[in-house]
Amino acid sequence: MKDRIHKKYIWGLPGVAMVKESIVYTNDHCIGCNKCISVCSAVGACISTVENGKPRIIVDGKRCVGCGSCIDVCEHGARGYLDDTERFFEDLKKGNRISLLLAPAFKANYPHRYGGILGGLKNLGVNRIISVSFGADITTWGYINYINKHDFTGGISQPCPAVVSYIERYLPELLPKLFPVQSPLMCAAIYARKELGIKDRLAFISPCIEKKVEIEDPHNAGLVQYNVTFDHLIKYVNEHKISGPFSQSEIEYGMGAFYPTPGGLAETVRWFLGDSIYIRQMEGEKRMYKWMHDNEDRIKFGETPYLFIDALNCENGCICGTAVEPEKAKTEDALYALLKIREETKKKEGGSPWSRFASPAERLEAYNKQFENLKLEDYLRQYTDRSAECAYRIPNHEELEKIFTDMNKLSPEARRINCTCCGYQSCSEMAMAIHNGFNRKENCIHYEKDMVQKLEVKSSTDLLTGLLNKITFEEMSQYRLSVRAEYERCALLIFDFDDFKSINDVYGHKTGDEVLRAFGELLRHNFKRSDLMGRIGGDEFMVLLMGDIPEAGISSRCDAILDMLRELKVGDAGGFSCSIGVVIDDVNIGTFDELYQLCDDALYEAKARGKARHIRWYTKPILPLERDAVMIVTDNDDHARRIREMYQGEYDCIVVSDASSALNEISLYRKYVKHIYFDYSMPEIAEQVVKEYIETRPMFADITVNEVCLED
Repeated sequence: MKDRIHKKYIWGLPGVAMVKESIVYTNDHCIGCNKCISVCSAVGACISTVENGKPRIIVDGKRCVGCGSCIDVCEHGARGYLDDTERFFEDLKKGNRISLLLAPAFKANYPHRYGGILGGLKNLGVNRIISVSFGADITTWGYINYINKHDFTGGISQPCPAVVSYIERYLPELLPKLFPVQSPLMCAAIYARKELGIKDRLAFISPCIEKKVEIEDPHNAGLVQYNVTFDHLIKYVNEHKISGPFSQSEIEYGMGAFYPTPGGLAETVRWFLGDSIYIRQMEGEKRMYKWMHDNEDRIKFGETPYLFIDALNCENGCICGTAVEPEKAKTEDALYALLKIREETKKKEGGSPWSRFASPAERLEAYNKQFENLKLEDYLRQYTDRSAECAYRIPNHEELEKIFTDMNKLSPEARRINCTCCGYQSCSEMAMAIHNGFNRKENCIHYEKDMVQKLEVKSSTDLLTGLLNKITFEEMSQYRLSVRAEYERCALLIFDFDDFKSINDVYGHKTGDEVLRAFGELLRHNFKRSDLMGRIGGDEFMVLLMGDIPEAGISSRCDAILDMLRELKVGDAGGFSCSIGVVIDDVNIGTFDELYQLCDDALYEAKARGKARHIRWYTKPILPLERDAVMIVTDNDDHARRIREMYQGEYDCIVVSDASSALNEISLYRKYVKHIYFDYSMPEIAEQVVKEYIETRPMFADITVNEVCLED
């Protein structure tokens, strides 16, 4: 995974992903669209599954870092998160003593409501309120002193719990470069416990989902008990109409109030150290985590020129954190409010860390004096390498080959489609995900398309020969006939094996099947791929040709097929033959059914003539007859005129000059022809051919055949 893979991987056998409950979860709105996978920076945190027959993307808690990108991108509202809002209010009702740690972003997001909301919470039993802005002031003091005391440059800031979670899981090599100074929340909590002696349970009014993970981290055990997020708190406040007299933090704070903005920590440090220092700002989960991977070695070996890296998961900082109301996060209102708060913290008088007119050195001196009674070690923490829980297997060549084969990706091109529909940036990433149980081959859109196409082929194809089946052949033929150009020639051919039953009886059905399969290949060899070829019955095949079709070419192809079939050997069987009916249409006869009737009649005539041959008939415009017809068979124009005069008062007359034409016309005018009159001067064989044809066809049983003798 070129862009999003971490280096903590192992080689081995494929496994099924073991999923741990996550604070970010999937609800019933999920449709499995894969958008969450595409934005997730944590490998394997989003897992494609099927539940109750429906695709679904679930979250693995041990891999998820709570970055919130999946919540932002999901237009179906299928992702939610857990916090402690309900438990907080339940414990207040029970009379538990709870004090608040208030995120700086709360006042910025609700400048006109925050005081009344805090007053309402105090009415419900909240004891004390301490702004985490003051904790941020302690964090800044801790950073500056730790840098000076340990010459710790090029480190990564840690106020953002998502950043900490990511490094613990996916970049453990950088844990030594992660500042050990506590976040503003934990600095405020430690100060409340150690300096103010507060024994209450502490609830953090929070803009961040992942703060719950920081609170529950064993390294921070007992400091804070609740993560009460802005979004869930405001919904509860609005639903229960909570308000009260104006209340606010009991501790004055400085520029720590500006921490929630991008670069807020960096700006506060510059306030004390001056602008000559260089601090690298990096925000936004999509680019920040990739940047860390790209610069991992430089950061690890201290080869960057930065005093430190100010890293935030959220592109617009904590004021637009993962647990801020979505509508609030879409505007810059909170930023404007925070800029105003920042300016209000600056003092005109000297001697204050926040003096506008003091030099950075003077501010730092006053700053250190303010916190001279604090012990730096009280505000330090440790981290845990959790990468073993997040390790994944890289498939070896044989395993990768098997996965791609299962996905029907059989060519190099198919393995580099990289359409990203599955949520991954490449087919190779998807294969790795399948190998680790993070995804399924069915989640590949091209695999699904291939399967649909195979089903379509299967449903439209004769499984024995691979040619079209009867229904599909007829449907496609009718379509081609309906869209052909005016007077575009077409030809329909029907092939019917002669005495095929004897092949099955003598050599067995398996041999019979092989003969049919071989005949299908024989048709493919003699016709173009653009021609329609189908097996429409047990031993009956059809071909439809369109366009420039020379009659001689059709005859030569039929003869070639008869020769090749005669020479075909299948085991001990050989010497096969078939009869072929051909109809050529230059005049847009109309429907496929009409064309088929003519062709089938031609086939029947080929059978009647002795089999192993082809009979070619033609279409022509059918005269609009208004009554029954008689057919006159004569090659003498005078005789034709005289016979017509005998019957034209009672019948419409159709005149043909030979037996073959007679059969063709009988097929065309089958609805009208009632009598056939042969000129006595015609060869006797012509009359016999027509008689035999009619007598063996039940559909023509009512037609009478008579001779007419005319004297010159």
